[in-house]
Parts: sequence; C-alpha cells; structure tokens
Amino acid sequence: MLCAQHRAPIIPYGAGSSVEGSTLATEGGIAIDMSRMNRIKQLHHEDQDVVVEAGVTRLQLAEALAQSALFFSVDPGADATIGGMASTRASGTNTVRYGTIRENVLALEVLLADGSLIRTGSRARKSSSGYDLTRLFIGAEGTLGLITELTVRLHPRPQAISAAVCSFPTLRAAIETASTLLQEGLRVARVELLDAAAVEAVNRHSSMEHDVAPTLFFEFHGSAATVQERAQEAERCAGRFGGSSFRWSANEKEREQLWHARHNAYYAIRALNEAAIAVSTDICVPISSLADCIDETVEDRERSGLTAPLVGHVGDGNVHFIVLAAGESERAAAAAFHERLVERALRYDGTCSGEHGIGIGKRKFMRAEHGDAVEVMRRLKRELDPQGIFNPGKLLPED
Repeated sequence: MLCAQHRAPIIPYGAGSSVEGSTLATEGGIAIDMSRMNRIKQLHHEDQDVVVEAGVTRLQLAEALAQSALFFSVDPGADATIGGMASTRASGTNTVRYGTIRENVLALEVLLADGSLIRTGSRARKSSSGYDLTRLFIGAEGTLGLITELTVRLHPRPQAISAAVCSFPTLRAAIETASTLLQEGLRVARVELLDAAAVEAVNRHSSMEHDVAPTLFFEFHGSAATVQERAQEAERCAGRFGGSSFRWSANEKEREQLWHARHNAYYAIRALNEAAIAVSTDICVPISSLADCIDETVEDRERSGLTAPLVGHVGDGNVHFIVLAAGESERAAAAAFHERLVERALRYDGTCSGEHGIGIGKRKFMRAEHGDAVEVMRRLKRELDPQGIFNPGKLLPED
C-alpha cells in the first residue's frame, strides 16, 4: 500500500539467476529480497505435493525431500528460487518427461498492487472452477503481483536411473534420433544435445573425454530392468542414424558427473574466451522443425564468423546458441545473429524464449511473436497494476 501511495516500483528478487534482466531495477524503487521467505510449510506425502514460500530454492527443496520417496522435477540447473522459477516459467533438463514449472504448480498465493493477498487454485489435481489465475501469474515475471507462496507437484522417485551418451556424424542425425525416440513412445527423462564445439569445451572444463562430435546425453527413469531396456532401445535407434560410441551406466557417481558437466556447459563455453561476454540465446520451435532451424542457424554462424557453441533440450525443441563476443564489432554481430535466430524461430512457429523469460532482453520481440495479444497483456497489466509499480519496464515491449 505504501509503495502504491508513493508510486515506488517493486522489484521481486529471488536468487538473481535471471539471464534477461528480470530483476534489474531499471526505474529505481524497492527490491524485495525473497530469500528469507524460505519455509517449507506443508509436505503431503500421500497427495505428492508440497507448500513452500517463494524464497525456497531448488536445492533447499531437494535436501528437504532427500529422505522421502518423492522429488521435485523442475531442474533449470541454477539454484533458483521456486518463486522465481514460476515467475519466469522456467523448465530445464527434465521437461521432456515431467513438464515445465507451469505443469508442476497447483496453486499460488499472490500479493496484489492494492495490498490484497489472493490464493489461486487449490491442492486438487484438476478443477473447472473459474479463470485459471495460477497460469496468469506464472511467467508474468513479477509484473502483475508478488508471488509469496506456491503449492507444487512432486513425483515418485524412480527405482532406478540410467544415463547414456552417444555421438553422431551430424547435428541433424542427433536431432532425428531424439525425435524418433519420442515419436516411438520411448519414455526419456532427459535428452540433451551439444554440438562439437560445446563438447570440446565441456571436455576441457570438466576433464572428460567425450568424442568431439554432436552428442546426445540421455537419462532414463524406471525399474532396473526398464532403464536397461530403454537404454538398449535408444542405442538401437541411434545406430539407425549413425550414432556411435554409445555408453550407458546406472552408476550414480558416473551419472552425477555427466549431468554436472552438462549443467556447467555455459561456464565451460565462457572459459573459451574469458575476455568475451556471453550472449545466451533461448529459442524453442516444434521438434519437427528443429533440425531445419538449427541447420540454418549453423550456416548463419559460419558466415558470421562467430564462436557460438550449441546446447539444448532437444526433447522439447529448446536450444541455446551461446555467442562469445569480444569488442564492439563482435557484440554488434552477436546482437544481429540473435535477432536473425529469433526471426527464424518465429518463422517456424516457435518462440523467442523457451525458458529464460523476457525481462528487458527480449521485449522487442514480443510484438512480432504475439501481435495484437500484446494489447490484451497491457490491459491486464493496467487492471491489476494501474500505477505500474510491479517490476516496471519488463516483459511488455516499448512501442
């Protein structure tokens, strides 16, 4: 109420892991640090859900669940807060099987601009009652209200987990392997893609010895027999597309090393040129269009002469070209490359942001992607936040 009276901007701050400037106070104001709102309030084992305050981080929740038979599936890599993950509609490596944060939030508690505290949704697994306000605030990046509490889904911890790695002669072969596995109904928990440049960077950074070639990282969940069977099916499918050096393991230590290296791919790529800034792109397209979109982008990258290794969640069509740019000319070239990549993604009926959000970095693409729907977003913003105090200057484009 005081902020509304004085028209003081309110900027929610979680763990600060946003890559699109969602937490920057572009117009001054009050940054609300949510880190002390970190209580895990109610854990319901039988219903497989948990009620947490918005400042609880992914790893804090994982630690609290360590001795239970349940786990929280959304894993963006960073130790983000659950509230921040909901605000940016985060996802990560487990999305292909368990869904994004959007599919894993049942209810929210939200503070509105007039000082009222509302609850959206319930702990019921389905409802046809009223507007879906929960989904309205997920992905709003704190521009409509302040998320203070969340009820999130949990999943049964799998009896066994296996991980696998396979290299391919081309990126297209790797993508077609992943696409075929999904089309044939193989339950993959994770399927990640790295191009040769990214693999080489990961090898250096994490002291690994993967073949320097386009590579898929898989993970399978289920019983001991199931994960072995799925790994063998994946190996047969990869062989149809020229996959080689297929290696799989159910050893927990080996699996953790593999995913630790994948989660640190961004830092491995940055280490290739410490004098450069890293521009992390984040497009997502239908999986059927992914190979064409990547092929065109790789050709663009070669023409531009930029260093831009690729990492991506190929199971859901989300990829990141991480562009290293040192000096003004390379930064300008990186920005132009990014714009062409987004235009290409939209042409393939995709999106400018698969999981990083919009913040200030991608506002200029909102009109091209959403057209007149932007005006509906503006009307919602004006209705819920008439003075524009919640995270101003974010998400909506400046026309």
